[in-house]
Amino acid sequence: MSEEIPAWLKERLERFEELQHSLQSIQLQKRQVDLEISEVEKAINELKKVGPDEAIYKFSGQILIKVKRDDVLKELEEKLELDKTRTTILAKQEEKLKQNLSEVQSKISSALSSQTGKGQELKES
Repeated sequence: MSEEIPAWLKERLERFEELQHSLQSIQLQKRQVDLEISEVEKAINELKKVGPDEAIYKFSGQILIKVKRDDVLKELEEKLELDKTRTTILAKQEEKLKQNLSEVQSKISSALSSQTGKGQELKES
């Protein structure tokens, strides 16, 4: 005998799935930003090895243009700060989603255990 899942429980299960998808998305974004940080840090380290008067080229669309080392260095350092801020924000969002997931999961578990308990009572009667 199959029992139908109550509407409120279906809603909680849907909410749980939405939170899982959101968490996966945040974790993916965080990994991408972490990779970007790593690449920017490598670029900054390489630029610091180059003398201030040496030629530096940067992609602009599909062409390379000559730029000043200090300008590129400043731009990369600003990008690094921005990416670090994004990582902090994503980490906070990730933590909040994990808490929400835990809360929804415990509500679903308690609802299922109470449903199972009611089913057992009916069978024993």
